[in-house]
Amino acid sequence: MQPNKHLLLFLFVLLCGIATLSAQEDPITPLPIKAVKDTIFAPLMPPNILNDSIKVDSVSADTVPKKQPLLLDKIKYKAKDYVKLSQKDNKIYLYDEAEIYYQDTELRAGVIIMDYVKNEVYAGRMKDSLGNYSQLPFFKQGDNEVRPDSIRFNFDTQKALIWNSRTEQQAGLGQLGSDAMKVYAQRTKKENDSVYFLNEGKLTTSSDTVNPDYYIRVRKAKFVPKKKIIAGYSNMYIMDVPTPIALPFAYFPLTTGRVAGILFPTFGNDPRRGYFIQNGGYYLPISDYVDLSVTGDYYTNGSYGLQGRSIYSKRYKFNGNVNISYENLVTSQKGFDDYSRTSNYNIRISHSQDTKASPNSRFSASVNLGSSQYYTNSLNQVNRNNSQTNTFASSISYSKTFPAYPSVNTSLTVSHTQNSRTQQINMSLPTFQASMERIYPFVKRDEIKKGVFENINFQYDVNAQNSITTTEENFFKSGMFDDARIGARHRIPIATNFKLAKYLSVSLSGNYEDIWTMETIRREYNEETEEVVTDTIAGFDRFNRYSLGTSIGTTMYGTWNFGEDKKIQALRHVMRPSISYGYTPSFEQFYDSYTNQDGEQVEYTPYETSIYGRPSLNKGSSLSFSLQNSLEAKVRDKDSTATEPRKVKILSNLTFNASYNLEADSLKLSPISMSGATEIIKNVPINFAATFDPYAIDNNGRRINTLNINNGGGIARLTTARVNTSFSLNSEMFQKGGAKEESDEKKQRDFSDNPFAMDDVRGERSDFARGNSSKGNEDQPIYNNKLPWDARFTYVASYNNNNRQSEITNHSLMFSGNIQLTPKWDIGFNSGYDFKNKGFTDTRFAFKRDLGSFRLSFDWTPFGRFERWYFFIGIKSSLLQDLKWENRSQR
Repeated sequence: MQPNKHLLLFLFVLLCGIATLSAQEDPITPLPIKAVKDTIFAPLMPPNILNDSIKVDSVSADTVPKKQPLLLDKIKYKAKDYVKLSQKDNKIYLYDEAEIYYQDTELRAGVIIMDYVKNEVYAGRMKDSLGNYSQLPFFKQGDNEVRPDSIRFNFDTQKALIWNSRTEQQAGLGQLGSDAMKVYAQRTKKENDSVYFLNEGKLTTSSDTVNPDYYIRVRKAKFVPKKKIIAGYSNMYIMDVPTPIALPFAYFPLTTGRVAGILFPTFGNDPRRGYFIQNGGYYLPISDYVDLSVTGDYYTNGSYGLQGRSIYSKRYKFNGNVNISYENLVTSQKGFDDYSRTSNYNIRISHSQDTKASPNSRFSASVNLGSSQYYTNSLNQVNRNNSQTNTFASSISYSKTFPAYPSVNTSLTVSHTQNSRTQQINMSLPTFQASMERIYPFVKRDEIKKGVFENINFQYDVNAQNSITTTEENFFKSGMFDDARIGARHRIPIATNFKLAKYLSVSLSGNYEDIWTMETIRREYNEETEEVVTDTIAGFDRFNRYSLGTSIGTTMYGTWNFGEDKKIQALRHVMRPSISYGYTPSFEQFYDSYTNQDGEQVEYTPYETSIYGRPSLNKGSSLSFSLQNSLEAKVRDKDSTATEPRKVKILSNLTFNASYNLEADSLKLSPISMSGATEIIKNVPINFAATFDPYAIDNNGRRINTLNINNGGGIARLTTARVNTSFSLNSEMFQKGGAKEESDEKKQRDFSDNPFAMDDVRGERSDFARGNSSKGNEDQPIYNNKLPWDARFTYVASYNNNNRQSEITNHSLMFSGNIQLTPKWDIGFNSGYDFKNKGFTDTRFAFKRDLGSFRLSFDWTPFGRFERWYFFIGIKSSLLQDLKWENRSQR
């Protein structure tokens, strides 16, 4: 019997199908799972497999292949409780700490169900027997992270539906914490890797995303991670209460790093200048190393201000900043008697070079110049803290070292000082300095030096400068160079030292100077005008001078032991007496003379205008005396556990200086100066100084050649005296056990800092990453009746009695500090009292309140020249720092 060809065909197809099924590679590579019931079934037969004689439609089938679901890589998955593979449903079930990894996609959740035919996955939370949810899904694709309640994601299309999603977007410089934008949405549609559509969203920088203290509600929005959020109607909610702050549409930039954009201004009103806007402008990052911000102020009466700021930095090379400000100030209105127009400017430059960039050369700059009354008259609130600045100083220098022996250090410096009260300006354009290292000519470089000759050494240095003294009125005008002086000084000091009689230290020294100048003077008496005429002669000239000196000194110790059972166990006194002699010859060869109207010869030197002084006409020969003292005590420590006594510096320094002029005909003794310091009160250093004159004075206050003791007085007259101290106190000093060193986090900020600057909160820890609230969970100190505080005091008193006036010239106490009423309430103060003039100095109070995501501050100067107040409340985060309200006094 011939076999039925249809039956053979059926068996052949069946065998091929089974073989193909066995050989097919599973696209999903699961981890070991629990044994389950075998679910492999034979494939169904094609509908026409038994009737191939049926006529087939001659119309050819569509040859365009349909898009099939395709996984481009292997999927890794695991779960803590169980993994179930269901071929009936074509799904994989993962339960408890379930995880799936595919390419750059990571998904973790309590429950995950994956359809490996549709290449789709669903993730959700776990629910326990009490109805509580745990293990919220965590979805990460690339750098984007989302923490929803549940998510549905397709591996092929990369699209997703997300319910109650929470994500954190770093912005600005990319720091985590309060500067990161938290985005919440009830429903989110992920269109692709870079576009999400939000429905009923909340935007906030609060660390508590479950119950934020504020948020911006958006009905619909387009969200591009790390770039922007574009929303429709949006308004702010505070503690879930809607506020009138709303916009028909909103744009929130989320770009990381530096991005060009508008700087939002502040608004206000001034009764003298009208309504104003301040600090509004544009920010532009020019490159990776340089940025630029241009801001301006405008007042409705015509006053305006412009500011340009640039910060530049290159790692391991240099960094710095440039600030240029200009203000045109109009007072009152044009046509009124009190109308006036003035202008102020200020230039500040700072540049520093990394030492690694060039070990043998360095360039640095610190510039602060401008109108003397810039800070005092400035209308911008940011300049408020500098209103007491009396001196502007600038310095730009370049230095280079030539290390080969003997090494030489060189520098070129441009300097500037400006007194805002006298408006006098002193400049050096420029100053050149060079110095050679010390050379010992009679001994090898690395050998030990002994004796007089081996210790002989000399150096060489040169200083050249162009000195200018002018006024603010002539600054940057040709007249500022009229009184310029140019000169140079070459100097060679020679010295040696040795021991004498084992305990005496002797030193010998000499100094030679050669002075160069670019102008001299000529002076003569004009008989026609009957006055002395001084002519300035331009041209190079020079003179030299030298001096000799020697000194001898020793150190003496005295110790008194009283016994370890005494409160004061020992005293130690150290004295360092020294005597020195100096000699300077007369340099009359550098002097000239003219005949005055009385026929007398008057001597003068052509080098009177020299920057480095004039040559001495009189010979100098003098003895100088010095005595330095220090006195310490060993005191039994109050702490019974201490093993060593405590050292107390009764006198850390007490120095007396005087001199005797051997060449003088009278008044040979100089006034005796005394200076010292003590810290007999712990942590309270006291400095004092005084001057005593051994000679008496006449009725006109002039010194006379009569000793004061021979004139009915004491050994010496007290002519001047000064005492000052500066110390700090804080609450920890008065706690049991004394003060402890504060950690960096607990140190109080100095009140001299700008109270209007936004606090740096970027370092705060973000609790958003944990997906729960931290409100109320942080450990806070219990204050009760112990309030943390700190205070700083500076006391100064000076006395003058040169002419028997017995006058207190200065007697004042300056004080500042902070009081922390609660963990979030701070009060700062800064004031002082002038006991001589009986009045308070500039007094300020600063009140600060931490409102979670907001910061509140109130600065108040209750009286004085700068009487005013300033109120501010705004969001801490730099992302939304323009959401603020501020007001100030109307003066």
